[in-house]
Amino acid sequence: MKSKIWMVAFLACMIFRTAGAIEISETKLKEHISYLSSEELEGRLPGTPGERMAYEYIEKQFTGMGLKPIGENGFLQSFDYKHSMNPHDTVKENGIDRNGTNVLAFLDNGAEKTVVIGAHYDHLGYGDQSNSLDTLRGHAVHNGADDNASGTAGVMELARILSGNGIMEKSNYLFACFSAEESGLIGSKYFTNNPTIDFGTVSYMINMDMIGRLVDSTKRLIIYGTGTSPTFETDLPENFYGLTIVSDSTGIGPSDHTSFYLKNIPVLFFTTGQHIDHHKSTDDEFKINYPGEKIILEYMLDIIKSMDNRDKLAFKEVASEPQERVNLKVTLGVMPDYAFQGKGLRIDAVTGVNGPADRAGIKSGDIIVKMDTTSVEDIYDYMKCLGMLDAGDSTAVTVKRGESEVDMMVRF
Repeated sequence: MKSKIWMVAFLACMIFRTAGAIEISETKLKEHISYLSSEELEGRLPGTPGERMAYEYIEKQFTGMGLKPIGENGFLQSFDYKHSMNPHDTVKENGIDRNGTNVLAFLDNGAEKTVVIGAHYDHLGYGDQSNSLDTLRGHAVHNGADDNASGTAGVMELARILSGNGIMEKSNYLFACFSAEESGLIGSKYFTNNPTIDFGTVSYMINMDMIGRLVDSTKRLIIYGTGTSPTFETDLPENFYGLTIVSDSTGIGPSDHTSFYLKNIPVLFFTTGQHIDHHKSTDDEFKINYPGEKIILEYMLDIIKSMDNRDKLAFKEVASEPQERVNLKVTLGVMPDYAFQGKGLRIDAVTGVNGPADRAGIKSGDIIVKMDTTSVEDIYDYMKCLGMLDAGDSTAVTVKRGESEVDMMVRF
């Protein structure tokens, strides 16, 4: 019965698109990402001319779509904050003064409920103030094509579709491009504490962060937040796109959906996952998989359409494991596979040339199952083990490589 219901829903989505005669455009996606990740914008660091050029570009796109400005100053919502140079420092007063600007646009369908569709558009500038994983650091522009020009382009494309399809949906839509996400979700926190719409009408929030690097061989798309509403748990539309969906129930994670979840708003967070270019000067536009991003956005449109006929979604709190803050003094020099659901910590990539992992012989695809005498069940065990180490220390590490276990000594 359920498959029949969702086949009807799928056909309705097809009718919805045909009636509107408008589709996700790879050309538009490339246009947006190419500009936002260009050298001219110098990495879109909050408060810089590059970020201003970015938000002016987004504002121009929203204006051209006929969307309603709903910021504190037209489409814009500005805020001041302290940026900590130490990512582990919770005392923001010790940071440097910065200014950020959210870009907010409203599609008013006269509905009783509103859906927020968002992504952050800021990035790391030249990468020399914090958060960069680039061994070059110094004065190298971090263009952030995937992180997160890809998500920002996704917001603009969904805005273009929903505002131009000639259909009056049963939901209003707030399109939000947030600043200062890289500084600690600052822009989305500011908005959720100072909303420019009636927050009681918000049904759910969709967040996109790094959706531009779908791997063709696996087509893996990670969706977080599937447990934050009973509707998501049982009634997300069927995946007709050949995507390999990895779902996670939690509403808390390292992106802007967290700010909404903490206000009791159901959330869905879409990402194709981290990669070797994350937070590096090599996150460039030519590496974006445009056909892959188009497929992801088409699936998101199906979700948006299927939720449109429902009442305002109920929120559900998701129990999460307590995450103890760990101040790391060392790094292994690897990119964890955050979508891995087995036992241990799987390595997506060895990122540090001649770093501890590289020197020890750890390889991409290895699964860390033990550090010293501690069994590593997940990323939290891994972080706790790293937190007990200092520069110059050595520790035994056991990895699963294929069907075998390999022991090695790692020096930090």
